[in-house]
Amino acid sequence: MFAMSSNDFIMTMALVLLVIGIIVLGIGVFTLVKKVLGKELNTIADQTVKIAQKGITDEISGLVGNARALIEVLNEMVKTATGIGIFLVILGGLLMAGAYLLVKSIG
Repeated sequence: MFAMSSNDFIMTMALVLLVIGIIVLGIGVFTLVKKVLGKELNTIADQTVKIAQKGITDEISGLVGNARALIEVLNEMVKTATGIGIFLVILGGLLMAGAYLLVKSIG
C-alpha cells in the first residue's frame, strides 16, 4: 500500500488545486477573449441594424420590432458570456490562492 505523510498529502492537494486553478483561469480568459474577438456577433448586429433601417424606410413596424428584439437578445448573450468569463477568472484565482495557502501552512 502507498504510504503518505501529512505533508505529502497537503502538497498533493495543493498541486491539484493549482492545476485546476490554472485550467479554470485559462478557460475564463479564453471565454472573455472569444467574446471580444467574436466577429459573428458584430456581423449579426450590423445586419440587424440594416434590417431595422429598411423596416423604418418601408414603414414595416413588425420588422422593426423583431430587429429590436434580436438586438436585445444579442446584448443579453454578450453580458452572460462576459459574466461567466469573469466568474471563471475569479474562481481560478481563488483556487490558486488556496493552493498557496496550503503550501504556506506546511512551513
